[in-house]
Amino acid sequence: MSITDFFIRRVVATSLLMAALFGFGLISYFSLPVSDLPPVEYPTIQVTASLPGANPDIMASSVATPLEKAFSNIAGVESMSSSNTNASTTITLQFDFSRTIDSAALDVQSAISRATGELPHNMLAPPSFKKVNPASRPVVFLALTSETMTLAALNEYAENMIGRRLSMLNGVAQINVFGGQKYAVRVEIDPDRLASRQVGLEEVRAAFAQQNVNLPAGSMHGITKAYTVQSNSQLSTADQFKPMIVAYRNGNPVRLEDVARVRDSVNFERSVFWVNGKLGMIVAVQKQPDANTVAVVDEVKRQLPNLRQNMPAGINLDVEFDASRNIRESIEDVKFTLLLTIGLVIFVIFVFLRNVSATVIPSLAVPLSLLGTFAAMKLLDFTIDSLSMMAMTLSVGFVVDDAIVMLENIVRHMEMGKTRMLAAYEGAREVSFTIVSMTVSLVAVFIPVLFLEGIIGRLLREFSITIAVAILISGLISLSLTPMLCSRFLRHEKPTGHLYLLTERFFDGMNKFYRRTLTTVLRFRFVALIATLALTVVTGWLFYVMPKSFVPTVDTGMVFGGTEAAQDTSFEESVKLQEQVLRIVQKNPYVGQFGTGIGGERGGFLFIHFTRDKKRPHATEIVAQLQKDFAQIPGFNVFLQPPPMLTLGQSESRYQYSVALQDAETSTLYQWAPKLEARLRALPALAEVYSDLQLNNPRVNVDIDRDRAFSLGVTPEQIANTLYDAYGNRRVSTISAPANEYDVIMEVLPAFRRDPAGLSKLYVRSNTGKLIPLSAVTREIQGVAPLSVNHIGQLPAVNIQFNAKPGVSLSQVTEQVDEAAREIGLPDTVSFSYQGTASAFQKSVGGLAILLGIAILVIYLVLGVLYESFIHPITILSGLPSAGLGALLTLLIFNQDLNLFSFVGIILLIGIVKKNAIMMVDFAIMSRREGMSAEDAIFEGCIQRFRPIMMTTMCALLGTLPIAVGFGAGSEARRPLGLAVVGGLIVSQLLTLYITPVVYLYIEKLASRAAHQPQELPATL
Repeated sequence: MSITDFFIRRVVATSLLMAALFGFGLISYFSLPVSDLPPVEYPTIQVTASLPGANPDIMASSVATPLEKAFSNIAGVESMSSSNTNASTTITLQFDFSRTIDSAALDVQSAISRATGELPHNMLAPPSFKKVNPASRPVVFLALTSETMTLAALNEYAENMIGRRLSMLNGVAQINVFGGQKYAVRVEIDPDRLASRQVGLEEVRAAFAQQNVNLPAGSMHGITKAYTVQSNSQLSTADQFKPMIVAYRNGNPVRLEDVARVRDSVNFERSVFWVNGKLGMIVAVQKQPDANTVAVVDEVKRQLPNLRQNMPAGINLDVEFDASRNIRESIEDVKFTLLLTIGLVIFVIFVFLRNVSATVIPSLAVPLSLLGTFAAMKLLDFTIDSLSMMAMTLSVGFVVDDAIVMLENIVRHMEMGKTRMLAAYEGAREVSFTIVSMTVSLVAVFIPVLFLEGIIGRLLREFSITIAVAILISGLISLSLTPMLCSRFLRHEKPTGHLYLLTERFFDGMNKFYRRTLTTVLRFRFVALIATLALTVVTGWLFYVMPKSFVPTVDTGMVFGGTEAAQDTSFEESVKLQEQVLRIVQKNPYVGQFGTGIGGERGGFLFIHFTRDKKRPHATEIVAQLQKDFAQIPGFNVFLQPPPMLTLGQSESRYQYSVALQDAETSTLYQWAPKLEARLRALPALAEVYSDLQLNNPRVNVDIDRDRAFSLGVTPEQIANTLYDAYGNRRVSTISAPANEYDVIMEVLPAFRRDPAGLSKLYVRSNTGKLIPLSAVTREIQGVAPLSVNHIGQLPAVNIQFNAKPGVSLSQVTEQVDEAAREIGLPDTVSFSYQGTASAFQKSVGGLAILLGIAILVIYLVLGVLYESFIHPITILSGLPSAGLGALLTLLIFNQDLNLFSFVGIILLIGIVKKNAIMMVDFAIMSRREGMSAEDAIFEGCIQRFRPIMMTTMCALLGTLPIAVGFGAGSEARRPLGLAVVGGLIVSQLLTLYITPVVYLYIEKLASRAAHQPQELPATL
C-alpha cells in the first residue's frame, strides 16, 4: 500500500495534521524576532590602553607588544591587529565561530592580568576591553542639544544619565559620546612666573597630591552619640584650587594662581561636534556582535520616555539615526514581495487549469508550507531577516511543484474515465516516487552549504535550511493533503466559455508545436548532442571570465565617513576646514539629518542621513556629488561610504577594500609601502587610494646630554617628567563626585605650546636643589615621525585602502592589485594580504566553486540511490549547463556581477532544472519497464509531462520575478539572485525540453551496448 493511500482514507487525521501545521506556524510567525541578517559577525573584542604623553612608537613597543604576546596564547583567535597613536593603543581580537563572546572575554581578561607586570608602571589605568567590533557601526544615534546649558553640563547628562542606563541593556556593547566635553579643572602654568619664583613643575604637581585628597576620616563613638568625621580636604572647582599653596619662598607662600591660570574647563578641549548645524553631541549605541539589531534598538527606544521625563529643562533629546528602520522597511518589502509572489503563482495555476477546485487544491500547499516553515524556524531559533524571507519568497515557486504534479496526474487519470476516488488512488501511487525524487534531490542541493565554514557558511546556513524545510513540508503536503482533497473535491468538468476555448486552443497549439520540434530534434540528435557539449564549454568559460564580487552595496539612506587634514595641521585650522564640510552638507537638497565634528588635531567624523523622498538619487550618486564639492576644500580629505551589509574587517575602513603589507623590519616596510601606494594610484580600476602610513608628522626630539645632566644632578626621569608636566595634558589629581570623577589637568599656557621655542622656558630641579634650564642638559632636534604604528598578528603593518571605480568588479580590482604588487617586485620578507571584504571574497571564490561541484555530486549520488542507476542521474543533470548559461547571460545583460547572492540563485537553479528532467525521465523509466522502446518512452514522457513542466516552471519563474524586478529597501541585494534564477529558468526551459531526451537516448544506447557485450568468465583454477 502506498503512503498516499493512508492519507486518502484517513480524512480526519490528515485534516488535523494540516490544522496543527497551520496553527503552530501562525503562532510562530508572530513570535519570531526580526533582524537584518542571520548572526554572522565574528566574536570580536576591542582592548584599549592609554598612556598620556607617549608617542606611537612607545605605545607600540611598551604597551601593544606585551599585550599581543599574551593574547596570542588564547585559543580561537582568528586574527589580531593593533593601532598605536599618540597616548593610545587599540587592539582588536577576532575569534572564530567556535568561541562565544562571553568565554572569549574571560580569556582576554586573564591575558590582560598576566601582561600587567610588563606594562609601563605610570599607566593611569589598566587596559580595558569591550565586546564590540570597531568596524561595526552604531545602531542608534541619540542627538543631545541645548541652547541654555554648557557642553560640559550636557556631557554630564549624556554620560551619567543616558550612557550608564543604556549600557546596562541586553545586547549593548558600549556607549560612545561623540563631541563629549567632560568637566575638568585645567591648570595652565606660566613658565616665566614659575622661574621668577624659583618653583619647579614637579613641586606644583606634588602640591596637588598633598593638598587635594579624598580620604576617609573615620567616626567617633560616644556614650550616647556617634559621629562621622568629614574634612574638606577635597577641592572641586577652579576657584577652590586658585589659592592653593605650592611652595614657600623667602617665607612667603607661592599660590597656584600666582604661577598659573586656573579655570573650569573640559578634559579634552580639542574637540567640537555639530548636530544638524548646532553645537551638541551624539550618544552612539553600539551592539555586541551576536546581538539582534532590532531588539537592541527597541530596548533603547523603550527607555527614551523615561529619560526625557527625568532630564533637566532645556535639553533636546532626539533619535538621529535608527539602524532598525531600514531593516524593518526591507522586511516589509520582502513580505509584500512574498504576498505578490503567492498571488502570481495561484494565477498561473488557474490559467493552466481553469478550474476553481483544481486551483484551490494545489494552492493550499503554499500557505501551509510557509507556515510550517515558520514553526520550524521557531524551533531552530532563526529570525525573520532578509535572507530567511527571501528563502520563503523563492520557496513559493517550489512548494506548489509537487502538488501540481500530483494534481495533474490525478486529472489525467480522470480524463481516462476513472472515478474521482480511483483516479486519486492510482494517480497518487503513480507519481509518489517522482515527488519523493524531486523533493529529496532538491533538498540535497543545500546539503553542502551546511558544511561551509566561516562567514559564508554562517550567512547561507539559515537561508538553506529555511528553503529546504519549506520543500520538505511541501512534499509531505503533496503526498497527504493534495490526494485526499482530490479524492473528495476535485471536479473535472470542461467549461464551454469563449475564454476557456481560446486558452485551450493556445495550450493545444503549444503542445503540438513542442511535438513537432521535438520530433525534428530527435531526428538530428547528434547535432543536438554536439550543441549540448558546446553549450557546456561556453558555460564553463563564462563562469571563468564573469566579473565577480562579494556582496552588493545597498542604499540604506545613510552614509558614514571621516575627514583628515595634512599631518602638520593645527586643531584651529582643522575646525575651520570642518566648518566648510558642514556648510557643503547643509546645502545639499537630499540631506536630511547629519552630524559632523572633529576630535583631535586633524581627524574628524561625519554621518549623513538622506531624505526619505522616493525620487531622490541613489546614495552612491549623492556621495559622488558631495565628494566633488568636498574636493574644493584645499588640504582636506573627506571619506564617505554607505555602511556595508556585512562587517568583515577589524577596524573602521575609509574605503571599500584594503590590502596589508607586513614585515618584521619597519625600515623595509616603510620603504616599499609608498611604492605600492604610488603604483595603485595609477591603476585604471581604482578611484581613490589611501594609506595609513603617515610618516611626516612633525616631532620635536629632545636629545638628553646624559654626561652633562649627571654632572648637574639631573636624571633622565626628571627630564621626562618635566616634559610630561608641560605638554602631556597630565592628570595630576582627581575630583571625586557622587556620580563621577573629574580630572585636574596640568600643562603650560597655550603660548608656550605653540612651537618648540617654549622648551627654553622649562627648568628641572637638580639633586642639589637648584633649578637647571632644560636647554642646559638637552638639545632640540626637529624631525618627522609616524602618526601611527599598526600591527597585524604582532608584525608591523601598513594598510592601503581603495575604492573601485563604478562598474568595476572586485575580481577585476584584485587582479590589477595583484599584478601591481608583482610589478614593483616586493621582497620575499614583505607579506601581501587582503583584509576585510577583499579577503573574504578571495576565500569565497574557490570555496563557492567547490560548493557548486559538491552540490552537483551530491545530487548525482542521491539520484543514483533513488533510481538504482549510474546513468540516469547523468541524464537528469544534463540540463544544468543551459541553466548556468541563462543565469550568467542575464547577469551580464543587466550589468550585474557574479556575487554571493547570484551564486545562491545558480545553486537554486540546479534544483529547479533537474525537477523537469526527473518528470520526463521518471515517465520514460516506467514506460520502458512496460516494454516500450527507448525512443517512444522518452518521447511520450516529454509529451505527457509537458503541461506540468510548463506549470511548475512558470510558477517558479513568476515566483522569482518580483525579486528580479527589485523594489523597496535592500532590493539591490536581492535583485542579482532573482535575475540569475529568472534568466536561468527561461533559457533552461527552452533547451532542456530538447537536451534531456537527446542525452537520455544516447545514454540508453551506451547502456544497452554494455549490457549486450559478452562477459569473459574467469579461468578455472
